[in-house]
Parts: sequence; structure tokens; C-alpha cells
Amino acid sequence: MSRARLALFIGLRYAFGNRGQGYLSFVSVFSLAAMTLGVTILIVVLSVMNGFDREIKTRMLDVVPQATLSRPEGLADWAALRDQLAVRAGMTVAPYVEGQALVGFARGQAPAVVYGLESAALTERIGPHMVAGAVQALAQGEFGIVIGQLLARELGVVPGDKLLVTLPELSITPAGAFPRVKRVTLVGVYRVGGQLDNGVAFLHLADAQKLFRRGDRVDGLRFTLTDPYRLEGVEALRERYPEYRISTWQEEASDLFHALRMEKTVVGLLLSVIVGVAAFNIVAALVLMVNEKRSAIGVLRSYGATRSTIAAIFNVQGCALGLTGIALGAVLGGALALQLAELIAWIEDLFGFRIFDPELYFITRLPSQLQWSDVAWVCAGAGVLTLLATLYPAWRAGRLDPVEALQGAH
Repeated sequence: MSRARLALFIGLRYAFGNRGQGYLSFVSVFSLAAMTLGVTILIVVLSVMNGFDREIKTRMLDVVPQATLSRPEGLADWAALRDQLAVRAGMTVAPYVEGQALVGFARGQAPAVVYGLESAALTERIGPHMVAGAVQALAQGEFGIVIGQLLARELGVVPGDKLLVTLPELSITPAGAFPRVKRVTLVGVYRVGGQLDNGVAFLHLADAQKLFRRGDRVDGLRFTLTDPYRLEGVEALRERYPEYRISTWQEEASDLFHALRMEKTVVGLLLSVIVGVAAFNIVAALVLMVNEKRSAIGVLRSYGATRSTIAAIFNVQGCALGLTGIALGAVLGGALALQLAELIAWIEDLFGFRIFDPELYFITRLPSQLQWSDVAWVCAGAGVLTLLATLYPAWRAGRLDPVEALQGAH
């Protein structure tokens, strides 16, 4: 039998054939279980963070423009430009007006970004998220407004109430300078979740043009892309229309997405401690095994086994325990991540409570999105830690003197 096959055979036997050795067998099983648990938890948590990232982006894209084209002075010939851009495949184009304002009622005021959109764009983007009233009620000239659910709760308003929109501009009158104020009617409340429900309001485009004194101009054109994650068409527009400022949703919210990526990285590193503890357990199991097998090591050395062969035996044992735990953790973690929403729903039905109350949170179930790249990185990292964990015990076993090992056994 070759040295490599000998090391593989004995190493696997030491890893999985110690059922009758009491505490030593328990330590090996515990090491395998710890690695399985660590990999499982890491994969599930990373998948949940991916799910939250997806939910935030999906909900944000329903309200925030996916891409915009604008000029500091606004667009006067926006209708002709819109028609030119609309013929491009993969996107629809709509004009918009944007302004800052304070939306107020009897309880007080709250800041908001006010968008003016055409009826078709309002129905497409906000219509599916209406929880009270109707977005179709935003008729031209009626000065109706649609606000988010959080803002409506903060102000204590319902559809039909009259709100005051205060602009950051002054009106000069004989009595003095006063902020410009416009009374509008709340016609609907939407809910997409998160802080977007607290800081974005919508008017009809024509009403917003009058409110912000844009005349016939608009602030820009907003694009709805077939796939908002593929921005090749936007890059082509930048080359064709260099005189305009063209931005994407990824650029406008780059700080948010950077924070989400950083959060995922930090959480992943913190949870990697669990895998590190599992690797330390492998070290302990191998050290105990080396002490237990001193006589066997002495016999193997007396029959001509080299130090590298002895070390390889314990490398194989540690890697067998670690890789088995990693494989089990990858399978279990992947299965849980794929079925996490259904599992949480089953637990809620079983015990009769809601983990995520839709009245308090922007989600109704725990989101999860398994990314195989995460699984690969977790398994690779755990594999490296496992290999490193075997080095010291294997080195220690290889340096045992065969005579001292045999004498110590007696």
C-alpha cells in the first residue's frame, strides 16, 4: 500500500471509526456538528441579508426614478425629447417635476419630496401600492396629493382631509414676507415600506408645475427600464446626449447600497467566529487523538512510516471531519435559505402569532435570497480554516519519537 493510500485509509478510520472510544468519539462528533452549525447559520444569515437588500431595492424602484435625464434650468422642449427617447427599446419615458416642501395638518408638519407625474405614470408606479383612496383621483387642476402611510399616520390624516404644503420660498406682500403655502386635498395613501412612506408625496404633473412655478417646463424625464439592473441603454444615452445630466438609481442611492454591502460584510465576519470555534474544536479533537494514538504512531514509525506520512494521517482526519461538516452545513443552510419564508409562515400558523406585523414593518415575511457565490465563499473559507486547524496536531504527531511513543504506551 502506498504512503498516500495508507494515510488516507488510517485518517478516515480515525475520523469515523472511533465509536467505542467514549470521550474522544464525542469530541469528534461535536467538532463535526459545530462546523455544520456554523456553516448553516452563516449561509442562512447571508441569504436573509440578501433578501432584505432585494426587498429594499424592489420597493425603492417602485417610487424612485430608475434613471433620469435633466438640466439645471429644466426642460422646455421635453415633449419632443420624450418622443425621441420613447422609441428606444427597453424603456418608457415620462416627465416629472420635483421639489421640497413641508406637508402639514393640525398635528404639525413633516418634510417631503414632492413629485409631479402624469396620470399614466402615477397609475403605473403608485397604483399597485395604494392602501386608501385612489391614485386616479389626482386630476389636473384639483390639487390632490398622495402621501405615504407613515406620513399619513404621523399627521393623523385620511383621504378627504385638507393639507397645507409649505414651500421653501417667500411671497412678498404688503404685510411682509411669508412662506408660500398651498392648500391641497389628500386623495390617497400608498404603502411601499420603509422610510419612502414617510418622505415622498405625489401630485399631478400640471399641478406640480403650477405649485413650483415651472411654467411649461419640467425638471426632467424619468425612465422605467425593462430590467433596472441592466443599464447599458442608459450609458448609450449619455454618449448620445452629453449636454444633459443622466443619472441612475444606483448612483443616486450609492451611499445606501454601500452601507448595505458593508453591513453584510461585517455580519459575515462576525458570524465567521462560529466557524472559527468549530475549527478550534477540530484542533482539540486532533490533539486528543494524537495523545490517544501514541502507541499506534510508534508502531507505524517502527515499520517505516515517515514523519510526513504520520502527519498526513491526521491532516486527513481533520479535513474529513471539517469537510463533512462543511458539506452538511452547505446542504442544510441552502435548504433552509430556499424555504425560509415558508418555514417562518408555518411557525406563525402553528403558534398563532406574527413575527413581522405589517402594521409595524415594511415586510410581512422574512425575505431570503440564496446566492451560490455566498455558499462558495463560506465553504471555501471554512475549508481553509479546517486545513489550518490540522497543521499543528499533524506536525506534533509527525515529530513523535517512535521509541518514546512505544515506551509511553507501556
